[in-house]
Amino acid sequence: MSKSPLVLSFFSHLYELRERMIKSLAAFGIATVVVWNFLDPVIHWVVRPLGRLVFTAPAEAFNARMTLAMIGGLVFSLPVILYQLWQFIALGLKLQEQRYIKVFGPLSLVFFFAGIVFGYFVLLPISLNFLLSFSSSWMVPMITVDKYISFVGTILISSGVAFELPLILAFLARLGIATPEFLRQKRRYAIVMILIIAAILTPPDIVSQILLTIPLLVLYELGILFSRWAQVQR
Repeated sequence: MSKSPLVLSFFSHLYELRERMIKSLAAFGIATVVVWNFLDPVIHWVVRPLGRLVFTAPAEAFNARMTLAMIGGLVFSLPVILYQLWQFIALGLKLQEQRYIKVFGPLSLVFFFAGIVFGYFVLLPISLNFLLSFSSSWMVPMITVDKYISFVGTILISSGVAFELPLILAFLARLGIATPEFLRQKRRYAIVMILIIAAILTPPDIVSQILLTIPLLVLYELGILFSRWAQVQR
């Protein structure tokens, strides 16, 4: 008994997804190894906002270096990962819609790196200055390298992901899925979702959540403008 076209299409998409994931993981693994071999300059760049860190367990410094190498591997393998992602998305698009990827694909990489830059130069210093301002003569900060690397990685990656919001909304508008009018009407629900997303993406402190929520709200409004432009260009 032959399989239906729908079943064949489903399994062909699963096979394609597997191939894309394998290529993405391979790129991530190679990039992680490369970053590991050049980790000292990366550590100096990451630790610079504080200057010095401590570790309280024998394996903590190694774990922190491994975490940082993986974060760096993710960042440097991002061009390959995004390319594989957009190529997979293209399978579900019509032929005339696939040309949008030539614009939105490179822009997604630019927006992500812009988010990382914003996170490092804006969100991270503000968060650290505020949180460390509660120290005193009887409450001295001794930040461990493991906790700090996780804190920085969470802020940078979440900021990079957050900056994709306008692009995603513009892409959906270009496909006719989301219109500027729909996005404006659902603004209240979007605010609630943004608060939830900020709470999930950021470290468990209210300052980081607020600092990510504000840009997300701005990016949502920017996404409405982008979607209006994308709708006009259809």
